[in-house]
Amino acid sequence: MLNTVPFVLTAALLAPTTPAAADPIRTVARETVAAGATGVQIRAVRDGHSRTVTAGVSELDTRKPVSPTGRFRIGSTTKSFVATVVLQLVAERRLGLDAPVERYLPGLLPRGSEITVRMLLQHTSGLYNYLRTISLEDADLEKIRYQHHSPESLVAIAAARPLDFPPGSRFSYSNTNYVVLGMLIERTTGHAWGDEAAKRILRPLGMRETVIPGDRTRIPGRHAHGYQEMNGKLVDVTELNPSVAGASGEMISTTADLDKFTHALAAGRLVPPALLAQMTTPRSATEEYGLGVQTRTTPCGIPVFGHTGGIPGYGTIAFTSADGKRRVEASLTLGRGPGDGAFYSLIDKVICA
Repeated sequence: MLNTVPFVLTAALLAPTTPAAADPIRTVARETVAAGATGVQIRAVRDGHSRTVTAGVSELDTRKPVSPTGRFRIGSTTKSFVATVVLQLVAERRLGLDAPVERYLPGLLPRGSEITVRMLLQHTSGLYNYLRTISLEDADLEKIRYQHHSPESLVAIAAARPLDFPPGSRFSYSNTNYVVLGMLIERTTGHAWGDEAAKRILRPLGMRETVIPGDRTRIPGRHAHGYQEMNGKLVDVTELNPSVAGASGEMISTTADLDKFTHALAAGRLVPPALLAQMTTPRSATEEYGLGVQTRTTPCGIPVFGHTGGIPGYGTIAFTSADGKRRVEASLTLGRGPGDGAFYSLIDKVICA
């Protein structure tokens, strides 16, 4: 994770009503619920026209529909925000993209003189993923659900383990990388990574519904509930101390706010063109990860970039075409599915619809 009922379908927003059979976005929403999600909220944008479709229920044992404006935990989609702040600091010459982490955070990491800022961003550092030790799966979640986790304690778990491979030699997704990047932002600016993200991204873009909660366990305002299976039963896991994710996945947002971010990123309003090109270009043809964003070529031939996210109870999608004309943001409140494949299928179907 940190990167995975009764049926009610609400009316689409900002679009004429059409039969579900003729509307691919509604069909995708219905299929997502049929695959195990308790609810789904999908925002689709094409050539400046946006609409939001919801399906399922916002809370089990009710018929209350999912709100098209409700908040949700975005999990690893947080990483794109952290990467954007880091690349802004690179553009300001306050960080070196290929500088060793040891220069900024001496003594923090094993072989820190060999691990660069770029390697953290692209998951090629070799750092052990601390979530292999702190399990968020099944009933293990209940043991740590309300606990505070400092960034230092999370990184210490990884630093106590050998590297998975020599720095820079290959790709392996590790949440530890982004916890370190959060610490790097704080060391460089003197402010918490969330404060820098708010100053540089959230406030300038008018993302008023986006929250960086810290130790706060509740999702403020209107929101759908998320569930996780434990001992064969679905348990409401909406309340959670997200410090276990920190800079790798703690943010809360809405599909409308995420669309402001993906649109601004594609338009070059957040990162200079040369750095945006690096951000959206994988290291090799066999990898689909740049610097804080995933890349994908849809079946209809349209390349997209963005990030998926997973945290107990919630799955998130936020992707845009390179020209920003086609975008999709979605929240899936999880129950007994769907699997990871459904996330990418949703991206493909909405972008290509």
